[in-house]
Amino acid sequence: MTDIVPPDACTTMPEIRAAIDALDRDIVALLATRMRYIEAAARVKTMRDAVRDEARKADVIAKACNAADGHGLSREHVAAIYELLVERSIAHEFRVFDTIEA
Repeated sequence: MTDIVPPDACTTMPEIRAAIDALDRDIVALLATRMRYIEAAARVKTMRDAVRDEARKADVIAKACNAADGHGLSREHVAAIYELLVERSIAHEFRVFDTIEA
């Protein structure tokens, strides 16, 4: 992660905005890596029915919520973000799977 001023040390809006922008770049890079793993899953799975796995979805969201607890974040906030993230990941995996199978 780039050098950013810690939240408690920020005294100006430009410092805060620069830190948020730097964090967003890091988050997007991590999301890109996560999507490469989703694409790998599409490549490894042999049946289209295996793409949507509700038990795994629930597990991923639960783990994210548990991680939120350790960082002082709202479980509800993290659950909502991960609901969208996982659903978009599943949709992407279906597209990749279908392209591979075509």
